[in-house]
Amino acid sequence: MHHHHHHPNNFPAKLWRLVNSPRYRSIRWDGRGEGLLIDQPLFEAELLSPPGPGGGGGTAGAGAEPELFKTTSFTSFIRQLNLYGFRKVVLGGPGGGKPAGNGPLHHFHNPHFRRDQPQLLVHLKRLTS
Repeated sequence: MHHHHHHPNNFPAKLWRLVNSPRYRSIRWDGRGEGLLIDQPLFEAELLSPPGPGGGGGTAGAGAEPELFKTTSFTSFIRQLNLYGFRKVVLGGPGGGKPAGNGPLHHFHNPHFRRDQPQLLVHLKRLTS
């Protein structure tokens, strides 16, 4: 018997669950809890690797969350973020953080996506051109 969860299964809700899940190390809050840090190679391995035969041989990422994002491409994932109003934070500006030592970290910010403030998620609407 399938019941649906109360929270919607749209992109912001999935993203929220991901960032707050200890299971995934590829996507996490920045130091202030006001932005997303995404480790691209790890994200691709954990979340975008296509499940199915010939896959990673039972890695943690395969099928961990069914139909997480209907994409296997990092670029499409970023496009989704942009559609919901996330903007890339460019480090190295005034007050910018030190670059992380472990490869290409993408830093995204959205005023309605904050740690400990799930009630703001309702404001995350897909932008229409």
